[in-house]
Amino acid sequence: MTTTVKIGHSDVVSGPLGLGTNKVGGHNLFKALDDQTGIQTVKAALDHGITMLDTAFMYGLGNSENLIGQAIADYDRHQIVIATKAAQDPDRELKPNNQPAFLTRQVDNALERLGTDYIDIFYIHFPDQDTPKYEAVGALERLKEAGKIRAIGVSNFSLEQLKEANQDGYVDIVEDAYNLIDRQAADTLMPYLQQHGISFVPYFPLASGLLTGKYRADQVFSADSWQAGKPNFQGARFAAITAALTDTVKPIADHHQATAAQVILAWYIQDPAIAVVIPGARTPEQATQNAGALDVTLSVDEVKQISEAFKRLPA
Repeated sequence: MTTTVKIGHSDVVSGPLGLGTNKVGGHNLFKALDDQTGIQTVKAALDHGITMLDTAFMYGLGNSENLIGQAIADYDRHQIVIATKAAQDPDRELKPNNQPAFLTRQVDNALERLGTDYIDIFYIHFPDQDTPKYEAVGALERLKEAGKIRAIGVSNFSLEQLKEANQDGYVDIVEDAYNLIDRQAADTLMPYLQQHGISFVPYFPLASGLLTGKYRADQVFSADSWQAGKPNFQGARFAAITAALTDTVKPIADHHQATAAQVILAWYIQDPAIAVVIPGARTPEQATQNAGALDVTLSVDEVKQISEAFKRLPA
């Protein structure tokens, strides 16, 4: 299994498994979060071989960054890859702002919250409507030259926006939605990324828990549940996804003495088109379980079986 990954054109090197931290301090996104549990979750990830911490200003409006800063205080900073993101402007009702001056301030603010003097990867979290994307990335390039950031990323950009952002070849990494259930980025983004040496990080790799295997095929969701109305959790599509987990993923997981989630994460790790996979975790136990994916090495046939099982799902 891959042990290290170089990020784009930069000198950043990461392990293949990270921790998504929207549930570490992201009180504006999730209910009933505890900050101390969040700190312990980060520490558990680091203690079990996870090296990248993926956060953002939007996760608690800076609270996640603050908690990560506290969590890493007793660790060797140079062994940790910190990725953070910004775009939402508090002075514009959190609408995206890609203006160079704003992004520059956000990097400085993130550095202070994280308690570090450099950020390994800084993403523009969302595109705005007005700022030329090459100007936004140009501001990040100047911050890279100044040593404040080490790699430049964009997130949630369309292919055309990415091309504009990368017109000077400065983009190192892209973060976007991608998982076994929805592989649209494989057709829309990945060919361009591979052609230009840009790394790719998929978010929501476990599809909001659906790919962990915790749901039953006959499960019915109440009208007030967050799953209600979401196509992946309804009808024939939900049945096909749960069947693929039961019939294909579970036997492979049993063979490796692993969980379904660990096998799914291993599938991403072994995909050369993916740099780092960043599942989230709410508790130290979840982070530790995710880290177990590093011990799973799938055969070529197992990778193919999993890939095929989730193709041609009902709409």
